[in-house]
Amino acid sequence: MPFSNSHNTLKLRFPAEDEFPDLSSHNNHMAKVLTPELYAELRAKSTPSGFTLDDVIQTGVDNPGHPYIMTVGCVAGDEESYDVFKERRAIEKLAVEALSSLDGDLAGRYYALKSMTDAEQQQLIDDHFLFDKPVSPLLLASGMARDWPDARGIWHNDNKTFLVWVNEEDHLRVISMQKGGDMKEVFTRFCNGLTQIETLFKSKNYEFMWNPHLGYILTCPSNLGTGLRAGVHIKLPHLGKHEKFSEVLKRLRLQKRGTGGVDTAAVGGVFDVSNADRLGFSEVELVQMVVDGVKLLTEMERRLEQGQAIDDLVPAQK
Repeated sequence: MPFSNSHNTLKLRFPAEDEFPDLSSHNNHMAKVLTPELYAELRAKSTPSGFTLDDVIQTGVDNPGHPYIMTVGCVAGDEESYDVFKERRAIEKLAVEALSSLDGDLAGRYYALKSMTDAEQQQLIDDHFLFDKPVSPLLLASGMARDWPDARGIWHNDNKTFLVWVNEEDHLRVISMQKGGDMKEVFTRFCNGLTQIETLFKSKNYEFMWNPHLGYILTCPSNLGTGLRAGVHIKLPHLGKHEKFSEVLKRLRLQKRGTGGVDTAAVGGVFDVSNADRLGFSEVELVQMVVDGVKLLTEMERRLEQGQAIDDLVPAQK
């Protein structure tokens, strides 16, 4: 459904300085970069469906910041922003068709949120596959939960090692995972599956949105570039409490979160460690950063477990 830009037309009757939002107490990236001059330059622009600068920044205006992490504070909001895939039902149909064509160890099944049975829902919960309706103000302010759960769903292969979320936050979120430490196998499966999906999309004259400057285009600007997060669950009960842990992660260009997601804390010393960057490095480089970094974190943990110092292992900034 197109946005109405009548609200923006009304705002343009007033000087830009009168409409510039008060960001003095905000702690997000949008607030740090948006100046009155930039606002004045961009506020009259809109996409063909009426999505305006004020729509882009609304989530950051409504949500001043996050107690633990710096949020982005803006979203790309309508189909014109992506140009290739228009409206959620069309992308669901296309995605299901593409995923149904996968065979071998990638063969699997699609579960539409609006029509799954209680048993199917419970199984997806038990497998930690099910995503919930967004409740965060950061997502609700951008219209992320509009018409929920229409045209949303989950697909996974029979081996439960290849998973695709359809129309959760982005149109597609592709996940490859398995227990153990074979990152190469996980990454190979991810690449193979993604390539096969894109091949079918291209056969129908669609493709993933990409440009040479920004890379792949996703809903959240923090994921621009590769859009790739390579993460491992690793138990670091000693290093996780060490005063240099955060600095070590920063130097390795890694980030930590709890195993339950971005807003969760580690339980039992188990962290989800992943690459902090999406932009500026290739997919292979990012995966290698995680492999090398986790190897070093493991060595540090063993040192601390034995009561030894880790100062000589602290890396230089990557």
